[in-house]
Amino acid sequence: MRGKVGEALLRRVAGPTVHRKRDRIHGTPGPRWFAPDRPVRVVHGDASMYIGGLAALLLQSLHPVAMAAVWAHSGFQGDPWGRLQRTSTFLAETTFATAADAERAVRRVRAVHARVTGTTSDGVAYRASDPALLSWVHLAEAFCFLRAHQRYGAAPLAPGGRDGYVADMASVARRLGVPDPPVTEAGLAEALLLRRGELAATAESAATARYLLAEPPLPWPARLPYALLSAAAVDLLPAWARESVALPVRVRLLLPLARPGGRLVTAAIRWVTPPLPAHLARPAEEGVPPGG
Repeated sequence: MRGKVGEALLRRVAGPTVHRKRDRIHGTPGPRWFAPDRPVRVVHGDASMYIGGLAALLLQSLHPVAMAAVWAHSGFQGDPWGRLQRTSTFLAETTFATAADAERAVRRVRAVHARVTGTTSDGVAYRASDPALLSWVHLAEAFCFLRAHQRYGAAPLAPGGRDGYVADMASVARRLGVPDPPVTEAGLAEALLLRRGELAATAESAATARYLLAEPPLPWPARLPYALLSAAAVDLLPAWARESVALPVRVRLLLPLARPGGRLVTAAIRWVTPPLPAHLARPAEEGVPPGG
């Protein structure tokens, strides 16, 4: 049963070809952007990413222009698992794959961004390659991933490691077109607060919260653990952001249990997720940091 649940979880997150992806990403010899001891590998390899990823989506949804682009172009509702799988693959490739694979992943995303343009319901023109929008997405992800790891990760980072994680994420963000991303934990928190004035609760953010928190595309047996994960993700948000998220009653009721529930869910995910085979754990040649 443990193996079946773990396999099903992997396929949901990484897609039906998950084992071929794992072989390619972790088993291909060659230089990597990040050495095995880099903080970004510690954070992105931990089960706390499930909570951090959901929190990041909720936080990103509060930017009206960014959310309009997501709703119009990403397949957010029509193909939620496909979007999740593409995002998880990008994170895995830029964190763990060879430098050549990571560079291809970045080029692929930049090509998609170059094609995404439109106008919000309020008549504001946008383009996904806009550095300001790219910067917002990056800030929300880095903040939520790190905060989730510090609260629910198996091995929380020391202060130097937290700064190292932000710097690692910044090196990837620059390649995606983000200008001057923060490189320290304090800088990340400051940059996030500076964007607060651009955020607002909108019809799209409310629909996003309803979809993610009240109507997730999951079978009924998975709904209870997902509800605990959802409460942990909401609890992870800064207080000023949490107040703007349209929370379903069920999530509000579970908020007092958010932290013990989050610890329970991450422990369960860790227990069911099959580890990397030994031959994929330490491929040859690693640790060539990305330029820029």
